[in-house]
Amino acid sequence: MLLKISHLLKKSYLALVFVAVPAFVSSQSTVKGRFIDEYEHAPIEYASVALYQLADSALVTGVVSGEDGAFVITDVRSGYYYLTAHFMGYSTKTVGDINISDNQTLDLGVLPMSADQQLLDEIEVTGEKVTTMHKVDRQVYQADKFKSSKGGNATDVLRNLPSVSINANGEISARGTSGFVVLINGKPVQSDAQMVLGQIPANSVQNVELITAPSAKYDPEGKAGLINIITTQGATNGTFIQVNTRLGFPSVEDYNNTERPKRYGIDFTVNHRTDKWDISLGTGYQRNDINGRREGDVSTLVNDTIHGFPSDGERSFDETNYSGSLTVGYTPNKSDSYSLGFYGGKRSKDRTADILYYDNHAIYDGQRVYTMQYYNENLRIRTSDFALGSFDYSHLFNDKSRISTSFLYEYTLLGGPTTNRNLGWPDTSFVYQDEYNTNDNPLHGVRFQVDYQSKPLSIGNLEMGYQFRNLNHTGDFVYERKNNETGIWELVPEFSSSVDLQRKIHSGYVQLSGNYGRWDYAAGLRTEFMDRELHLKDKTGDVDTTYLYDFLKLYPSASLQYALNQDLKLKAAYSKRVERTTTFKMNPFPEREHSETLEQGDPELLPEFIDLVELGVVRDIGEHSFFATGYYRYVQNLVNRVNTVYNDTILNRIYSNVGNARNLGVEIGGDIKIKKWWSVFIGANIYHNHIEGSFDNLPVNNSSWNYSINVNTTLNLANQWSIQGTVNYLSAKNTAQGEDGRFFSPNLTVSKSIMNDRLEATLQWLNIDMGLWDANEQRITTSRPDDFYTTTNYVYEVDVISLNIRYNLMNGTKNKARFIKSEFGEKEF
Repeated sequence: MLLKISHLLKKSYLALVFVAVPAFVSSQSTVKGRFIDEYEHAPIEYASVALYQLADSALVTGVVSGEDGAFVITDVRSGYYYLTAHFMGYSTKTVGDINISDNQTLDLGVLPMSADQQLLDEIEVTGEKVTTMHKVDRQVYQADKFKSSKGGNATDVLRNLPSVSINANGEISARGTSGFVVLINGKPVQSDAQMVLGQIPANSVQNVELITAPSAKYDPEGKAGLINIITTQGATNGTFIQVNTRLGFPSVEDYNNTERPKRYGIDFTVNHRTDKWDISLGTGYQRNDINGRREGDVSTLVNDTIHGFPSDGERSFDETNYSGSLTVGYTPNKSDSYSLGFYGGKRSKDRTADILYYDNHAIYDGQRVYTMQYYNENLRIRTSDFALGSFDYSHLFNDKSRISTSFLYEYTLLGGPTTNRNLGWPDTSFVYQDEYNTNDNPLHGVRFQVDYQSKPLSIGNLEMGYQFRNLNHTGDFVYERKNNETGIWELVPEFSSSVDLQRKIHSGYVQLSGNYGRWDYAAGLRTEFMDRELHLKDKTGDVDTTYLYDFLKLYPSASLQYALNQDLKLKAAYSKRVERTTTFKMNPFPEREHSETLEQGDPELLPEFIDLVELGVVRDIGEHSFFATGYYRYVQNLVNRVNTVYNDTILNRIYSNVGNARNLGVEIGGDIKIKKWWSVFIGANIYHNHIEGSFDNLPVNNSSWNYSINVNTTLNLANQWSIQGTVNYLSAKNTAQGEDGRFFSPNLTVSKSIMNDRLEATLQWLNIDMGLWDANEQRITTSRPDDFYTTTNYVYEVDVISLNIRYNLMNGTKNKARFIKSEFGEKEF
């Protein structure tokens, strides 16, 4: 029990501030050491270390231990001192009779800290731990506080965070803006967040770090910032084996879909650790289908004729994912560490959109010209076969400076066909149109980087580094239409193409960070050169064009935190970022999505550049914690998906730069403990979104106030029972041509742990509706005067019930399995 609870408490939050030192002193004497857990021998991060004069107990200075438990106190005058260390859940550690001479480096060695048994007993009764930790540059959330994510993936964890919202189509946004870069245990993945997070089992996530204003040491990509997923970890030697299973109950409502959804999965993880070796092996399979419907209405104005085509029908998803990972870490000594990783798998996501157009008509001069009905049978399949390999090396020098290198190679084969058949109604044997398009998109990606961290300096820590990224993404798009008279499939040239994208990025950064008295600070500058070459050809040879684009850009960043007292902190930050364009969004050859829609890109699409300024306050009141952050974000070259009229019954969706966007808002949150057994976590984001620019020679100028609310309440009952309810609400939001409607999702979970927490069962009731409200659905509306109007209501499955079981076959250690993830292919998928 002590092992489990002490590990739990190491993640708890403690704010301890020190009085400011009057000035930097000239002595070069240094005191250093490293704190570990007395029982687990694990490093203790964020321990507050204070140095006092022995004569009068006057505070000299203070620091906080790092990730490895180490601390360094510099510029100490010669004399006699004693040192104390505090961390929540541990007894105060005191080291007395420290005699320091001029120009001396005193190494106190490894300093074990013992658990505070009185506090451990109190925590064991309540079963509670802090939901949120606030650091100078990020907010850290405890993943296992959100029971509704059990058996799901990391996306299900994110939907509980105060400033994060997820709409009906699974698109993730923070503070109303999409575009994340994902980090796994601090390593950049540089891929589409929605796809990466969908592969990470929620059971393996320990913490989620939301970094809205990242520093210069991170790649600047990601309009909304960074999400750092910290996987479950431990530090003791031994073997860990864990099995997670998920079984979905039959659907409550079938939505008249042709097939019932299948929801089940299993993942298996083995982690073996010794003093020098760390070997992790993982494999998993997930089947996660979603039933639903699509209710739409479209009208166009062409040559003074109004064409209307309302529709209703199935919109469902069948998704499967096979994956396997292997990571081997080797630490031959305290200075060197090596890591070799492999990751591979197959993914498939099938979207069925079988729609009845029940009143397709045209009106001219107030009179109906024609009326007809037809049935559109549409199946889009997206596949991805992928393989990745990575190698990392790190060396720690005697002066505590560090150099590390990382190399990653990725191969991904993207593709999948789309079939589109317009049939008669009610006699579906009659074929109006039969079309088929497919594509093969092999992708090769390489990333190399080297980072250097200097020895501790009197002004803080100096870091610098270089990164090279190369992407080669080709595609062969074939669109064919069946000749109803001959039965022969014929090529449609205007929809068929070959694409070759080459993108090279060189970047370097320098950053200084540290603390001084009550101040924590960081400032840095990143410089990036990008060279992009896009080569396009059609199948007839009439089009053979190369588009070139490059830039040299500076990305400054800064953050500052001041502690007024132990319970009140003020924060400020600035960050400049970029959201790069994908190959899909730059391909100008249209792709037939379904009967009424084509989708195409812009070969000259510009990346979005983002400036973010934020001011925040964190306030602790007893066992409660509250925060508020005001922010201003400016987005240059805003990319939106906008519509034009292709013909009387088809809209063309185009990714285009529509202007600039300005967001002004505030996010607030609170972690409230009403009773020892009852806690509430609430977060909200309120912002004003203003879009100004132009598209297709028409002005774009609209704005709206938007908000999102996430509430989580937990009841920890006797005998390891717990009940948790969550509510996620996303208000309507303006876009360049219309509005994305509101989205609402309530959930309830009941959990029971037995066998000393080795076995846990969780029963989930997701998207609670019961016919009382319109949960898990969202309406998307766009229009342009005297041109078109379209509205679509996406209705997805409600009252989803599933059972999740977690079992640890060996409980001698915590899971520290860490695997590499896709860096390039995920974003295109």
